[in-house]
Amino acid sequence: MANQDYPINEIISLEACSSCSLCADVCPAVLATGDGKLSGFYRLHLLKKLQRSRSGLWAKLFKTARMTEEELAQFGETVFKCTLCGNCQEVCPVGIRLNDIWVSLRQDLVHASAYPKKVDMIGQNIAESHNVFDEDNEERADWVDDMPDAPEDGLIRDQAEVVYFTGCVSAYFPMAQQIPIALARIFQAAEVDFTLLGEEEWCCGFPLLGAGLREMTAEVIEHNMAAVRKKGASTIVFACPSCYQMWKEHYPREFEIFHFTEYAYHLVQNGRVPLKKLPMTVTYHDPCDLGRNAKVYDKPRQLIRSLPGVKLVEMARNREKCACCGGGGNLEMIDKELSATIARDKIEEALATGAQTVVTACQQCVRTMNTYVKRNKIQLDVLDITQLIERALIDPDDGKGTE
Repeated sequence: MANQDYPINEIISLEACSSCSLCADVCPAVLATGDGKLSGFYRLHLLKKLQRSRSGLWAKLFKTARMTEEELAQFGETVFKCTLCGNCQEVCPVGIRLNDIWVSLRQDLVHASAYPKKVDMIGQNIAESHNVFDEDNEERADWVDDMPDAPEDGLIRDQAEVVYFTGCVSAYFPMAQQIPIALARIFQAAEVDFTLLGEEEWCCGFPLLGAGLREMTAEVIEHNMAAVRKKGASTIVFACPSCYQMWKEHYPREFEIFHFTEYAYHLVQNGRVPLKKLPMTVTYHDPCDLGRNAKVYDKPRQLIRSLPGVKLVEMARNREKCACCGGGGNLEMIDKELSATIARDKIEEALATGAQTVVTACQQCVRTMNTYVKRNKIQLDVLDITQLIERALIDPDDGKGTE
């Protein structure tokens, strides 16, 4: 375990913390449990203590004793009970890039063997199977077979202008597979020249960051870049905000990249998506990685409002203040109960709007919220924005659709 896991700017920024504790006030884990040890404030306090105990000069100045193995293990448990939602970073009055520090801290704790051993599975699965679920990667595009009139080529073409990067959750998790199906149908209706990577698509690497395994990302980045180059594509589209954020922040900037909401908005505005009236009242949940972490707030709302008949009502907390669904940061693997409690708070807020449907733009948000809704028999539809648009598509057999 060493301070070398942190860039110098992160080490310096630790001392900028003003101990205001605003981060604790907005932390979904703290709000769900009342446990202050899950807050960014507590985490920074112990991290500064840890940093000082390693430096001879600082240790002498502050008389800081090294943490015991037991103390480190307990600290590790709290560090990984975090969704990496970015709410703490959003409210930090001195602008500390807290999410970057949390990722470095997780790597630090992995190097010290002071972390929940469940996260080892993520690294093993991606190394061996190239996806987080340890599924056969040759089956990554099998969801295409469930499409109506599934194309014979399986949507895997030799060359295309656009690559749709599906992501592990949408590729393998049954509840989320309706998202790539919907996206593909929208692209077909809009006559987008696109392809999947199929088994050549590997996990984007984002789960590795959350697992404290940053060193493993180089191989997947290199592989995925080569796979896209082979298709001759200039553009990559993601329905998964985590894949999108990973490519935006950690991959070389060789291709144009768009989240689906950004790309689809222009398709709709240019009249390329045939739409019928869809009388619905919906509320929109900002995914953490698309909203706070990628700053995409307007395009999803503009896209929803562009659908004929759809009325959008906002939740009490929205945009940069939007509450996390509980599905990020590998939290489900570490503490399912905590993840579900955070999801409960989110669903209660959605229900308070009076909307019949909560729409999001993230397969993990759909999965987390839908799981809670179904288990508790709550009358609320949970849809990805791709599924909402798919419902509004004019079927070619319907002529002009319903006016």
